[in-house]
Amino acid sequence: MWYVIQVMRGREEAMASLISRVVPKSVLEECFYPQYATEMKVRGAWVPVQKPLFPGYLIGITGDPATLERHLLKMNEFARVLSRGDVFVPLAKEEVALIGGFTRPGDRVVPMSLGFKDGDRVIVSQGPLKGHEGLITDINRRKSTAYLSIDLCGRKVSVRMGLGVLRTPTGSLVHASAELDD
Repeated sequence: MWYVIQVMRGREEAMASLISRVVPKSVLEECFYPQYATEMKVRGAWVPVQKPLFPGYLIGITGDPATLERHLLKMNEFARVLSRGDVFVPLAKEEVALIGGFTRPGDRVVPMSLGFKDGDRVIVSQGPLKGHEGLITDINRRKSTAYLSIDLCGRKVSVRMGLGVLRTPTGSLVHASAELDD
């Protein structure tokens, strides 16, 4: 089952690596921090970057969250399995399907999606957001990101995903920064 591990924000990569080394494979099948691919403008050029999908959180796949928690408590760094009271709460099947549908083991980066804006409506033409346009609540054209509202551990959270080069309904190609703030 998939469980959420809380860590210090900004330390996701280092903590995923540390936890994967410290916790035996018999307890922890995989520890990762999902990321999304986007683009940033650096010195006038668009550069591909990867950012955490859930800043401050990792995903641990384990059948024994209590043993995982005991290993985490032995570390000198902050890390804990999210729980409600004394019960560790796994991600719901829908949450696992969403994250697992956008990523795969060994490559936990959600690729950028491509699409266009038609009036107030966003139409995603390719990428993982295709068919999930209803989850998009906002778009930041300067950061080439779409904000989505999803359920995670029983509460609504806002996550960012890459929404890149866009096509206008007329067919001409433009970058997200030129298209979405009409």
